[in-house]
Amino acid sequence: MRGLDVLEAIADGTTDLAALAARLGTTRTTTHRLAAALVARRYLNFASGDGYSLGPKLLELGFQTRHSMPLHQAARAHLARLAERTLDTVQLGILDEGVVFYIDKVPGQRRFEIRSNMGDRHHVWATGLGKALVLDMTEDQWNGFFGKGRPDDARPSEAARQEWLAQMRTYARNGVAFDLGETEAELRCVAAPIRDASGAIVAAVSVSSITQYMQPERMTDLSHDVRETAAAISAALGWRKGVGTASA
Repeated sequence: MRGLDVLEAIADGTTDLAALAARLGTTRTTTHRLAAALVARRYLNFASGDGYSLGPKLLELGFQTRHSMPLHQAARAHLARLAERTLDTVQLGILDEGVVFYIDKVPGQRRFEIRSNMGDRHHVWATGLGKALVLDMTEDQWNGFFGKGRPDDARPSEAARQEWLAQMRTYARNGVAFDLGETEAELRCVAAPIRDASGAIVAAVSVSSITQYMQPERMTDLSHDVRETAAAISAALGWRKGVGTASA
């Protein structure tokens, strides 16, 4: 377990031996032994003057995990078709420890690129994917997500909270959620939930672009395509129409 503690500390930005030892509560000798073993197995890199960093073995395992996940296998072809049809960036995400975790991305064909990557983590309330992932939750649970991650002096107003809750009620009724610039002012997104055989939301799919290509009329039109793609992936995971509240 200590080896996992070392990896997590370095992932959080603790890169030198003294800081690692202090964080883990171990001696420098023990910490060096643990880190050296991880370097030898390629889980860590070490460079004099720069300290430790995550190694290539973790990247290899990440790709192996991503490609072996039933969700990824079920979704990939559908994501590619949606990206080809819309020309925009398509992303797949799951809810992990209360935040959106991006697990796949198909780049769009526009002259710009959406600044996101697999492995990114974002707050639920400010992303289309995040909103889609929590559509089945209660309003009390939605409230727990709203404004999370903002410093106290930048907390949204109560009026903004009520507006966001009203939007969430609409999204829940329609089975589709929008990002209306909460993350970046010029970014727009249409997202829909993906369900498993039990009807539970296990992931979400989104189409993202800038406002030039995402006027309200097009976002409404895209809602059908995104819901259709989410339903197709859900069906591949064993979901049947009428189980849960997915819309097709």
